[in-house]
Amino acid sequence: MTNQNQIVNVPEETIVSKILVIRDKKVMLDKDLAGLYYVQTKVLNQAVKRNRNRFPDDFMFQLTSQELESVVSQFVTPSKRVFGGSNPYVFTEQGVAMLSSVLKSDRAVQVNIQIIRTFTKLREILMENKTLAERLEKLEIKYGKDTATIFKALRYLLKKDATPEIEERPKEKMGFSV
Repeated sequence: MTNQNQIVNVPEETIVSKILVIRDKKVMLDKDLAGLYYVQTKVLNQAVKRNRNRFPDDFMFQLTSQELESVVSQFVTPSKRVFGGSNPYVFTEQGVAMLSSVLKSDRAVQVNIQIIRTFTKLREILMENKTLAERLEKLEIKYGKDTATIFKALRYLLKKDATPEIEERPKEKMGFSV
């Protein structure tokens, strides 16, 4: 157990890198949470099973074989064997919050606080981007076609995996012509 006076500090980037989107929900794998809490995955899952009534389906669910294949291929996990014999469980933000009530260590409580703060920060960033996109749309309507290229470029910058929709102008020949 962590000493009461010892403060646990998990870098925010570490937490963010462990958040996945599955079934349109931001979740964390049982294995990753166990690693952050310094407990074995089976210990975490046993604590959850003993308190199953605290973890409804919107707090925690088990991955299907297809979802597990997707996780393995997307995140360069060497194989499904990394997850043990059965499909892993994933926890939503609410499920992570509930974990602190079933895991009794000081570290679990402190790490949970950091994870919840990270989820909240991600939600705020997403809302800021959504608000900015809505404002851009209103400006584009207001100023019309004259600024369409600028708005396309700005929308491109707001999207993570977008390709630019900016029209390329024909290149002019350079140099002297005879």
